[in-house]
Amino acid sequence: MSHLELEIQRIASTSTGLPSDEDFRRWIEIALPEKDKPVEMVIRLVDESESRQLNRDYRGKDNPTNVLSFPFDAPEQVPSALLGDLAICVPVVAREAAEQGKPLLAHWAHMVIHGVLHLLGYDHLTDEEAQLMEQRERELLHQLLFSDPYSEEDR
Repeated sequence: MSHLELEIQRIASTSTGLPSDEDFRRWIEIALPEKDKPVEMVIRLVDESESRQLNRDYRGKDNPTNVLSFPFDAPEQVPSALLGDLAICVPVVAREAAEQGKPLLAHWAHMVIHGVLHLLGYDHLTDEEAQLMEQRERELLHQLLFSDPYSEEDR
């Protein structure tokens, strides 16, 4: 059992179809490699305007996106349990799930796990990195009894 301190900021204008706090907690905890290590995180559930602004300001991309990860890298002399923050765009996640024919809850789980893996140092800038990250996502989602998010036939 992890020692997760989680703050969920529900800023988005809609709450329809949102996972419960317990869902968020379960998805984060399954992705954490050290189950007994204290971890602090923030999940901010945002609308498209905030997602677009964050994506533009931090990634140079002028459009809203599903999940943005902001890892916290404390100086060596400052002990901290803060892993980082996720900003998840509620309307983008809902739209993607519908467009891809995925159950909404499964897509939410994927986006949270994807974001947490970014906070843990995973990336998908190269094909090799993408393969490693996608395989880890598949393993974790399988443990949660969700289908492979990258398989066309599982939808």
